[in-house]
Amino acid sequence: MANKTEIQALAAGESIAAAQGVYIVDVDYSKSADGYSLCYYIDKEGGIGIDECEKFSKAIETVLDEMDFIETNYTLEVSSPGADRQLKKEREFLYYVGREVDVKLYKAENGVKEFSGTLKDFRDGSAFIETENETKEIPVKQAAYIRLRFEF
Repeated sequence: MANKTEIQALAAGESIAAAQGVYIVDVDYSKSADGYSLCYYIDKEGGIGIDECEKFSKAIETVLDEMDFIETNYTLEVSSPGADRQLKKEREFLYYVGREVDVKLYKAENGVKEFSGTLKDFRDGSAFIETENETKEIPVKQAAYIRLRFEF
């Protein structure tokens, strides 16, 4: 569930992302031992490189400074989602519909705890994943992870 700062940061970045041909997969505002950080995860077809991250970072930094809605000092980060990123929020699932995913369940279902398939849909907190034999409805809370499948 996104917090208020994440929602505002997402709204602040949408037009920049659209103009630059990227998509904001997620925004994370969190506290760590070093203070607060605001991280934008961006992606596009074919993947994201350092140049796209830098370009987005410079543009969003200006907008965030003008809007000034974050009361604490924070570190701004812009990154690709990464190969091992777990899908968590509805926005991420909907963006990656049609992509191959790996799934690991907390509890085995019909003797199967891990499998791969195609993400077909996401509704009401459940991912719908097509395997060779069927389409499985997987409530996100029952999955240890659902992440994009990458083959190297």
